[in-house]
Formats: sequence, C-alpha cells, structure tokens
Amino acid sequence: MSSFAKDFSKAMSQAGPSQFQEVIRQELEYSMKVELDKILATAPSNELEHTKKDLEGFKKLFHRFLQEKGPSVDWGKIQRPPEDSIQPYEKIKARGLPDNIASVLNKLVVVKLNGGLGTSMGCKGPKSLIGVRNENTFLDLTVQQIEHLNKTYNTDVPLVLMNSFNTDEDTKKILQKYSHTRVKIYTFNQSRYPRINKETLLPIAKDVSYSGENTECWYPPGHGDIYGSFYNSGLLDNLIAEGKEYIFVSNIDNLGATVDLYILNHLMNPPNGKRCEFVMEVTNKTRADVKGGTLTQYENKLRLVEIAQVPKAHVDEFKSVSKFKIFNTNNLWIALSAIKRLQEKNAIDMEIIVNPKTLDGGLNVIQLETAVGAAIKSFENSLGINVPRSRFLPVKTTSDLLLVMSNLYSLNAGSLTMSEKREFPTVPLVKLGSSFTKVQDYLRRFESIPDMLELDHLTVSGDVTFGKNVSLKGTVIIIANHGDRIDIPAGAVLENKIVSGNLRILDH
Repeated sequence: MSSFAKDFSKAMSQAGPSQFQEVIRQELEYSMKVELDKILATAPSNELEHTKKDLEGFKKLFHRFLQEKGPSVDWGKIQRPPEDSIQPYEKIKARGLPDNIASVLNKLVVVKLNGGLGTSMGCKGPKSLIGVRNENTFLDLTVQQIEHLNKTYNTDVPLVLMNSFNTDEDTKKILQKYSHTRVKIYTFNQSRYPRINKETLLPIAKDVSYSGENTECWYPPGHGDIYGSFYNSGLLDNLIAEGKEYIFVSNIDNLGATVDLYILNHLMNPPNGKRCEFVMEVTNKTRADVKGGTLTQYENKLRLVEIAQVPKAHVDEFKSVSKFKIFNTNNLWIALSAIKRLQEKNAIDMEIIVNPKTLDGGLNVIQLETAVGAAIKSFENSLGINVPRSRFLPVKTTSDLLLVMSNLYSLNAGSLTMSEKREFPTVPLVKLGSSFTKVQDYLRRFESIPDMLELDHLTVSGDVTFGKNVSLKGTVIIIANHGDRIDIPAGAVLENKIVSGNLRILDH
C-alpha cells in the first residue's frame, strides 16, 4: 500500500484529474473503508453507535482530503473586506443597551472549547483545570462570570463545554463542585478520529480502544468539529426548544472572552433589521500575531484565511501588518437555527488542516482537522467586529500566566480587567526561558509574583529565581549562563537593567 501512497502523491502533484489519479484515489478510499470496518467490528455494543458516527465523519473528511490539491485559496482572488463588513466595536457600543437586556440574555448560550490538555505547560489533565488566579482555574472563572450575569439580570444563561475524549472524564468529575451555582452546565464530546500513517494513509489503530498503548492512535479533530458534534449530541435541538437563539463560542483559555452585552444586543436587535447568522470578533494585529488567521473578502463572501492555506510565495505578504491589519480572536457568535439548517443540508464548508505529527516511537502520522471560524463563509449575513485587544487574553504559556497572575490585572466576578494604575493600556512583552515552561517549575521560581505595573519588556533565561516583592520596570533582561544561577533578592527593584551570570546589576 505504501507504493500506492507514493503513486498517489506523485499523481496528485500533476495538474488535471486524470484516470490514473482517480484509480489511486478510489483504491485509497477502498483500503480506508476496509480498515475502518475492521476497527468498528471491535467496538463493544454500548459504543457501537457512537463509534460509527465518528468513523462516518472521518470517512467524509478523508474523502475531501483526497479531492483537494495544493493550497485551498487562490491568492489572486483575496481582497480586503468591504468597509461595512467589519464594524468597529465603538460603533456597536455607542448604540447603548435596551431596557429589556434580560430577555436578550435569556436567548444566549455560552460555549467553551474545552478539548485541550495542559501538556504544553507541563500539566496532566484538562488545561481548563490549571489554576490561573488566586487558586481559580479557567473553568472556575468561566462559571463565576456566567453566575454573575445570571444573578445580576435574573437570567438563565447556560454554559456548554465541548470536551474531547482526552478531557471529558476529568471535567465531569470536577463539575460536581458547581452543582450549587446559578449556572446550568451541559457537556458534549467532540469526535474521536483515527490518526493515519503518513506513508500508507491508513489508520494506525487496530481496534477502538484508546487507553494505554492506543492513546496515540486517536485525536480530536480540531474545533471545527463543533457543528457536527453539537448537532449529533441532541443538545442543539434541546436548546432551540428552550428558546435559545445564539451561542457565544470561545477558547476556554482566552480570559478576555466574556459575554459582551453590546455585541449580543447588536445581534438580537440589528440596526438594519436583518440579523447576522455569524459574527467573528477580530482585533488589530501586533508583531506577535503575524500568524493569526485573518478575515478577507473572497468570492463575495467573508472568509477566514489561515497561514496554512497560503501559498508559500505569499506567506510574508500574509504576515504583513500593513496589508492584513486584523486577526481572528476565535470569539464567535453564531445563530443556533443557522447551525441546524446548514448541518441538515450538509452545507458547512471548512478547509481541511493537515497537521503532521511524529509519535514517540518516531512514526510519522497526519491528523485531518478543521477550524470553527472557517465556516463563516457558509453562513448568511456574516459580520466581523473589530474589538479591543482586551477581549483577546489567551494563556498558552507560563509567560502569559505571569501576566494574568500579576497586578497588571484585577479580578472581579470572574473577569480580568487591566489595572487602572497601569499608565498605558498595552500588555508588556514577557519571554520566560525553558526553565519556566512547566507550571510547577514556574511557580517554584517565584516566591511571589513581581510588581509589573511599569514593565515594558521582560526576558528571563536560565536558572533564575525571584524573591518576594520584586518590582520590575521598563526593560529588564535576566540571563543566567549554563551552570550559573541568579537569585533576584527579595524587595529588589529592577528598572531598565540587564542582569547576567554573576548577578552584577548593570544599567541598560
């Protein structure tokens, strides 16, 4: 079969669908079907229906993968979006709020993408259970925010978590602690798809189990899976039956993604009387965001273009802050009825992201994924809203964690806001070295979180620890060379300093 895969890729590189290509494609699809049937045959009766749905979904994705050639966008067709298709947040906010904001809120469901593990930060289990502020986890803060809304406006906004097979069990255990809060919490699982061997393009799994040695054989196929999984779970229909109309979807690790009443009001009471089915919050790019997906106009529709879809010759142009000024925050507002309509017509079109991985044993595999925002082009009357940067506060690394734990932010009812004592609204640039990558190492190296109100830039590299009540101002660079150790003493004030190997403090 390996030779087939090679023939396939060779044939695919030649333009024009020939008979030869078609034969190879059919052969690959047939081989895939045989392997998937073998896997399905190992499913216990209580998992059969669920596994069948997952494998059917994967088969469709694999079929599309075999049809696609090269980058999925024609660069010549990409245009800047028309002025009115991306509205400034200030304009939306200027409309104010109606008296009946509670009845508007009662139409809303908050959905958090909760499929990711904390492995990149050295933590076991779901990322949403990492402590980010005063012992509160991402999930705690989310529940506090929604409970605050429900109590303030006497409403019933539920929280829905999209888990993956990696996070479902641990998340459900922890949910018991919220049983007395004023938030209804529902969960559904995204699909579980088989990883495929890069050479043979066949699944590496031999049966349906995903524990022990088989853990690496399966993956959750990206957050674009939300539409199908939400629909298949039955939860979408239940929420529509309860009178819910919109979901607000965001990554659970984006601490800036709180329910915004002005955006919700704009959706429910549009100024032109025509409701949007899909709103994407975008924000202005900085040098740190050059890889973020951007909204473009493509074939008369708003379309999200990700860096992976850009032909190599145009990657630098794509990264340019001057041509593509905004990027997708992945805070999305979507009409439930539209998801149902499009899902039933099988009309949600998302580009396939081919994600190559190397497993522990050295085997090269690929996983086929989709992204939730890519579906924007399938919805009617879509809109971008250019929101303040404060609505994009993702915690991907311990450098991000240091910022949100510090006095740069104050916490109120689960929401983080920039401290009024910070003179400029920008967030400092923080780069912590590899000794800080894991959360437990990072916590061990700070006796207390430094005062960072006047910090512009912090770089730390090597074996460095911080005593209590350290204050960092301006640009601070601390580098311990290999074999050296630097202990910043308690109460130290470092302002525009470079600290190197033997803890000499030099003016910067």
